[in-house]
Amino acid sequence: MKRAVSISLGSSKRDKKVVINISGEGIQVERVGTDGDIARARQMYLDLDGKVDAFGVGGVDLYLRLDKREYPLRAALRLVSGVTRTPLCDGRGLKHTLERRVFELARPQLGDIHFKQAFVPVAVDRLGLAEAVSEVAERTVFGDLMVALGVPIPVHGIPAFKRVARVMLPIVSYFPMSMIFYGSGGAEQKPKYVKYFEGSDLIAGDFLFMRKYMPGNLSGKTVVTNTTTEENIELLRERGVKTVITTTPRYEGRSFGTNMLEAALTAYAGKGRRLSDEELNALIDELGLKPSVLNL
Repeated sequence: MKRAVSISLGSSKRDKKVVINISGEGIQVERVGTDGDIARARQMYLDLDGKVDAFGVGGVDLYLRLDKREYPLRAALRLVSGVTRTPLCDGRGLKHTLERRVFELARPQLGDIHFKQAFVPVAVDRLGLAEAVSEVAERTVFGDLMVALGVPIPVHGIPAFKRVARVMLPIVSYFPMSMIFYGSGGAEQKPKYVKYFEGSDLIAGDFLFMRKYMPGNLSGKTVVTNTTTEENIELLRERGVKTVITTTPRYEGRSFGTNMLEAALTAYAGKGRRLSDEELNALIDELGLKPSVLNL
């Protein structure tokens, strides 16, 4: 049986191992969190190199993509340096294919939907989702400067966001691991930027970034996110969220990260390398991959 392993710097409390069926073939997928232990994660990559069919890289991105250009995150690349045989999948392929097409692929369940305002707490690592959101919302507010950097300035609209990203990404490329790692637990902090959460009928992005400053009342809102456990879904239900769309399918009660699903698809394809956007889009269509839509 082919095996895909996601080694994450994140919390081990979110670990999961399942066998998923891809076009009749069983693929064992496993998520292993190291609770922020960089040395342990690095050793795991080296120990398993060549012994598994694909790696998911969890908790950090290896590259951030803006349009056609990719910016390396040097601290993350040091984490996986020396891995030469097993393909490394940080999820950026699916972020620009599956997430970019989230509303198209969910149309059978959702129909043609429209929102007045969307809030994306952090978009720099999910530009495909940000672009998809901007197409179904009259206004889109990006919170990257606020949530990721603590600078209390919202960015309005995709063109303005790309201008900011074009300036920031060459600098972000040199950030230390302490600034690019999401955090091992994603614990909630005191709510901040509440007016953007409350003033938006669509909230989209990575769940850990979303939860960081999330207010107590999200009544009637639609959330597009990923990497959610049953407990995360229950939390959103308690906050009054109306609909949760997870950009990857759910397996045994949780949605895996894009890195994990991309690793599973890479293992299934058996090419011994990362798949291109074109190859991923072809697989998405061939396998009928769709987001999960949960009406709470």
